[in-house]
Amino acid sequence: MAHISNLAASEQVFTSNVFLVDGDRTVLVDPGNEFDVVSKIESRTGGLDAVVLTHTHHDHIGNTGAVTEAFDVDVWGFDPDHDLVDREIEADTTITLGDHDYRALHTPGHKDDHLCFLRTDGETVFAGDLVFANGGYGRTDLDEGDHPRLVESIERLLDATDDSLDSLHAGHGPSIEREARHHIELALRSAQMG
Repeated sequence: MAHISNLAASEQVFTSNVFLVDGDRTVLVDPGNEFDVVSKIESRTGGLDAVVLTHTHHDHIGNTGAVTEAFDVDVWGFDPDHDLVDREIEADTTITLGDHDYRALHTPGHKDDHLCFLRTDGETVFAGDLVFANGGYGRTDLDEGDHPRLVESIERLLDATDDSLDSLHAGHGPSIEREARHHIELALRSAQMG
């Protein structure tokens, strides 16, 4: 059974959350930035099969070179023209993380290349910087930020989920392990008012 660990949980640096999803296909979701993620991966698993990016802001990708050098893996992301992306993930493509299949949802607004990964059974989502716990949502004051598109993307994620969604793993802050859809609903209401 796949296990999801946040390797950045104890780090006090400018980084995103970094999720190691182990199982049949061990994958790192966002390598993070400014900490020794390679040692943390090595202490938990014998290897890595791929790196998957939610988006290409520096706090999510700063450690990418160290990870690809240590584990000789491809980096998967939405924008095939980005220097770090080896393999393109198109919208609505299914990819395997750990022991489960996930659907890639293109969710721009925070950044044009932003993806969320929703487990095909609907129980888990990697939300990147689209939504956070307790109704938070991604900034739109950065390059490529677009608040109306962010609201549309949150609506798209909400429409793709139902009450079976238990786990939400966001790019920053705590993960949610029950009633995760409620947090997306809160984020949508907040973003619509913002």
